[in-house]
Amino acid sequence: MSKYEEKMGRPGVSLLFFILLAAAILVSLSLGRYPILVRDLLGRIFHGRFESPGMEAIFFNVRLPRILLACLVGTALAAAGASYQGVFQNPLAAPDILGASSGAATGATLAILLRLPKPFVTLFAFCMSLGTIALVMLIGERARTKRVVGIILAGLMISSIHSAASSWMKLLADPNNVLPEIVYWLMGSLNKARPADLLFVIGPMFVGLLPLYIFRWRINLLTLSDEEAQSMGMNVRHTRWLIICCSTLITASAVSVSGVIGWAGLIVPHITRRFVGNNYRDLMPVSMLFGALFLLVIDNISRNLFATEVPLGIFTALMGAPFFLWLITRKGDIW
Repeated sequence: MSKYEEKMGRPGVSLLFFILLAAAILVSLSLGRYPILVRDLLGRIFHGRFESPGMEAIFFNVRLPRILLACLVGTALAAAGASYQGVFQNPLAAPDILGASSGAATGATLAILLRLPKPFVTLFAFCMSLGTIALVMLIGERARTKRVVGIILAGLMISSIHSAASSWMKLLADPNNVLPEIVYWLMGSLNKARPADLLFVIGPMFVGLLPLYIFRWRINLLTLSDEEAQSMGMNVRHTRWLIICCSTLITASAVSVSGVIGWAGLIVPHITRRFVGNNYRDLMPVSMLFGALFLLVIDNISRNLFATEVPLGIFTALMGAPFFLWLITRKGDIW
């Protein structure tokens, strides 16, 4: 039990993160190049309209979808990261461990190279990501080693192939118009978030997040040996595949609309463990809340700190790399 859990209790920690997230959403709604005053937000809530019609369009077509997507993507990456770390019994596992992110990057790069509309960029990224995972699973099943090790190695190799394919397509891209768009997408951003993106991912994310939340207690058993988990009556193989598939689905959904945002799925679960410990009954819901809060705050920084918006991937890398070095060099158990 962590010191925070001892002081506040498990419900208290969850309530704290929920209040912080709600406050962050309220603040985020008012921040931006065109600020929305709190009294205007309250007027919209209680009177059903803004004073300015232009503000209505900004709020519903730009500001609100972006904030909701930031929360959804943060939730998905944190939940996937926590799940992968439990399933693979590896504290350094992250959502892109199976090649979901690199597959999405290849799909999006191809769509941008072909000058397809933005909905096709999202669709190509999503389909390529899921296709990559299916291929990794197939190779991992046939690998002449332990199944989990085979899956991880297959993910690394397929990710390398996707990286080469994306680099090759960047060489073919028009350096004046197409290449900058590809590079910006690969750095991760919610700058072009629209209501259609929200509608596209909310279904798959719900389908993936719900089982992870309901069966989160089973991830505790997956951290044991297969023999111990089976002795407790759990079908280890089916449960492991369920968790992997759900985690991959939400990762593919997140990356398809936000681009590649690294490190969030690694650092959020580890920070959450400092508050609630390793029990997934508490770790999973608090990781979801903290993941949403984390990415929302990072997105606010990226779009408000400088005159020109900075991609999210840059900020998460600046935070994630030092955290990773601290994690692998600190004394004591890495968990």
